[in-house]
Amino acid sequence: MRKESFTIILFYKFTPIKDPDGFRIKQRKIAETFNLKGRMLIAKEGINGTFEGQTKDIKAYIKELRKQAVFKDVVFKESAGFGKAFTKLQLKVRPEVVTLGVGELNIKKDTAPVITAQKLEKMYENDEDFVVLDLRNDFEVQAGYFEKTINPKLQKFKDLPQKIAELSHLKHKKVVAVCTGGIRCEKATVLLKKEGFTNLYQLKDGIHTYMKKFPGKNFKGSLFVFDNRMITPVEDSDGREVVGKCAYCNTTCEEYYNDDLVRPSRKVICCDNCIKSHKKLRPAVTV
Repeated sequence: MRKESFTIILFYKFTPIKDPDGFRIKQRKIAETFNLKGRMLIAKEGINGTFEGQTKDIKAYIKELRKQAVFKDVVFKESAGFGKAFTKLQLKVRPEVVTLGVGELNIKKDTAPVITAQKLEKMYENDEDFVVLDLRNDFEVQAGYFEKTINPKLQKFKDLPQKIAELSHLKHKKVVAVCTGGIRCEKATVLLKKEGFTNLYQLKDGIHTYMKKFPGKNFKGSLFVFDNRMITPVEDSDGREVVGKCAYCNTTCEEYYNDDLVRPSRKVICCDNCIKSHKKLRPAVTV
């Protein structure tokens, strides 16, 4: 009997959604038709989704979405699933599809110019003078990061406005902003440009796309993802390093747990030995 294969897709788009509630109802029906699980956030500024389903259903779902004008040019980033990345289907209307909390931004007009994965790889090969600004949460960066990374240690994306003063030394440096799939960079670079960053770029389609094209190269470690996998190499590579460190003994590892000793609970990396003595840690899972 042939084993079922599963695929996870990640996608987003900043585009005006006039009726988010009506859009949510329509999109939920489509996702249900193809037996998908996962989540989609919908706001007047756009959409942000990630779903898992059987590979044949994911392909059919994407084909169905392409019939709608809003999805014709959306980039669907795919990686291998295992059938349990999500436990249910959720589609929610939110004020923002990714929360920065600085008011309305003209993302289409003011976002930073893009650099492709190929261009970034060439910049590394040529040893160009630049830095990578990682706009993910600090716990995400712990599992994997680019060479030349500056980590502002965000607890949440909406912390960025308060971190800009600490990044002021980069205002005239060549900076490439990165995040998982691109959505945080599109919004954040608008703010950074307003704050005086003059040589700012963003990685087109995010870290996920770079890792797929250049596995084992200048991104070290694994990619943190917001589903029950927690981490993924995106593409298997003999050269992949494990760069995560146990929060308690600094042993190299990359297993995530939820630390319930603090509120809100935080995600930490913990090794097999330390987990035995930290009873308040529980395996990190999502919806």
